[in-house]
Amino acid sequence: MNQILPIINIIACGALAKELFALKSLNQWQQINITCIPAKYHNTPALIPDAVEHKIIDIKTENDGQIFVAYGDCGTGGLLDSLLEKHDVKRLPGAHCYQFFAGQEAFEDLQEDELGTYYLTDFLASHFDNFVWKALGLDRHPELLDMYFSNYKKLIYLAQTHDDKITDLAREGAKRLNLKFERIYTGYGDLDSKISEIRMQEIPSVQIPSSHQNPSLDNEQTYQ
Repeated sequence: MNQILPIINIIACGALAKELFALKSLNQWQQINITCIPAKYHNTPALIPDAVEHKIIDIKTENDGQIFVAYGDCGTGGLLDSLLEKHDVKRLPGAHCYQFFAGQEAFEDLQEDELGTYYLTDFLASHFDNFVWKALGLDRHPELLDMYFSNYKKLIYLAQTHDDKITDLAREGAKRLNLKFERIYTGYGDLDSKISEIRMQEIPSVQIPSSHQNPSLDNEQTYQ
C-alpha cells in the first residue's frame, strides 16, 4: 500500500529557484510545492514580509500542508521573523543566502578572515548587471563606486555549480568593483539538509536519504 506523503509548501526567494527545483528533481521530492517571490525583492527587503505573508495566506486557503520559508532575514531587520512567528512558520537559519550556502561556521570563518568581503552566488553572478551594478546606480553614477566599496578588499563567489561561464561572470564582476577575486565551491550548502530535515519531521517513519550530502567548502576549487 503506497503511503500518501504530506504536502510541504516552500515559499522561496526567486534567487533560490534554480537550486530548489534542482534539489526537488534530484531528490524526487514529489510532495514538495515551491512558490517563489520575485528576486527583485532582494533589493527592497522592507517589502519581503508582506510578500511572504500574502503567499502564506494563499497557501492556507489551498491546502493544509506545512509551510516553510526559504529566506534568511535578508535585510528585514527581524520583521520577517516577527511575521513568521505570528503564522507559526519556520525559515532557513541565518541572515542571508550566503550563510546557508557556505554553512554558518564556514561563513563566520570567512568573515573573520576578511570583514571587507563582498559575496556573489550563482544567481547574483549571472545577474550582476541588474542586481548589483544597476541596483546600486553605478550604471548612472559610476563615481559612487569608491563610496560603496572603499572598505571592501575582495569578492568571494560562492559557487553552487561548476560552471565556467558563471565563474567568468563573477570574476568580471570583481574586476568591475576593483576587488580581489576568489571562488569557493559550496554546492547547495544547507538548503539540502534543512529541507530534508523538514521532510523527516513530517514523515518520521520514512527514512529517505538525501541524494546530496551537505558539502563543505571545497578549497581545491578556490581560485585567485
